[in-house]
Amino acid sequence: MSDDIFDAIIVGGGLAGGTAAYVLAQAGCDVLVVERGNFAGSKNMTGGRLYAHSLEKIIPNFAQEAPVERLVTREKISMLTETDGVTLDYQHTQQEEEAARSYTVLRSSFDQWLMEKAEDAGAQVITGVRVDEVLVKEGKVCGVKAGDDEIEAHVVILADGVNSLLAKQLGMTQKVNPHTVAVGVKELLEFTPQQMEDRFGCTNDEGLAWLFAGAPSGGYLGGGFLYTNKNTVSLGLVLGLHNVDKFEKTVPQLLEDFKQHPVVAPLIKEGKLLEYSAHMVPEGGMNMVSELVKDGVLVAGDAAGFCLNVGYTVRGMDLAIASGEAAAKAVLMAKEQNSYSQKELSCYQSLLNDSFVMKDMKLYKDLPSFLDNTRFFTDYPQMAANVMHDLFVINGPEKPVRKKILSQVKKVGVMNLIKDGFKGVRSL
Repeated sequence: MSDDIFDAIIVGGGLAGGTAAYVLAQAGCDVLVVERGNFAGSKNMTGGRLYAHSLEKIIPNFAQEAPVERLVTREKISMLTETDGVTLDYQHTQQEEEAARSYTVLRSSFDQWLMEKAEDAGAQVITGVRVDEVLVKEGKVCGVKAGDDEIEAHVVILADGVNSLLAKQLGMTQKVNPHTVAVGVKELLEFTPQQMEDRFGCTNDEGLAWLFAGAPSGGYLGGGFLYTNKNTVSLGLVLGLHNVDKFEKTVPQLLEDFKQHPVVAPLIKEGKLLEYSAHMVPEGGMNMVSELVKDGVLVAGDAAGFCLNVGYTVRGMDLAIASGEAAAKAVLMAKEQNSYSQKELSCYQSLLNDSFVMKDMKLYKDLPSFLDNTRFFTDYPQMAANVMHDLFVINGPEKPVRKKILSQVKKVGVMNLIKDGFKGVRSL
């Protein structure tokens, strides 16, 4: 063992790890971040949306210096059949206060920026190094082992992603359960500034977040997404892992079909493919939240299962940032007591309970099972498309609007609609 003992070692340089490192370094702690990738964010495939509120508390006006892509001012949600699409479109031009804004980001650049902020504050960062195991002495975590090196710390924060092998080593999380994770696949497509404006309405620094349900996920739990960046678009699918064996097509083929859909194809025509990636995504809600605290160790971010898919939006980044901040604050409180036992570190759980993290996780605890209903991805998109068709296609004598709608509702089943509606109200 080295004679030098860090106040904290953070495994993982994503948003949870970077935030924890920044907060601890700002407080004068001796912090080491160990990141397996060549740089922070190098392994993160997420091209998505950051809700600003959690980071705004820590670094006010961060968007003025951070490499954000676009301010989201337009929301779209589409229900797709194999050939048709019904879209809800919301545009807001008013400038919200900073904490209420959201931005599209590319994690490879954004995570680097956050880690540089941590380094500027005094954190030490080593990249390209894999932590093989957590060191445990007398039942307490006391550091990490990377290759032949053993590095000691008073506390270790595990922020190493959805499939945290180190948390498994400590018995703090279960093996990956197909019902609590999804597979995400994404392409990064480049367009000219004129194409970005003409196709997606991107003017100045404003942009679009667009979610798709129905045909893109093969009729099962999941969906498509499209986020506009400065001169690129993040386009992809997230699919429930427990349904993968039911798909008639491979995941790459589902993505290709999504790209060829009549609603999507004109948007991405002539887009230049810059990147293709795939990764597991936590989607189990409260059912996936791990044991968060043991003697000398805390778990944060995706490693802890902090992610929310509520149908109309997907959140993970703001939860990761807030959990990283809470983990850092718990370490600071434990340092004041000069004890890093589970008892002293358990304030981490209290901090999370008092924050939006656990409040929102508990609020939507029943939502994953509610959304795992094939009617949402088959019958209801088809019903919506059929209703729109009957409303806007004229071919002979007209029927009353109520009859047009009711005839399509009957195809799904009135009782099914009532049951799903009732369950949805309870879940939300």
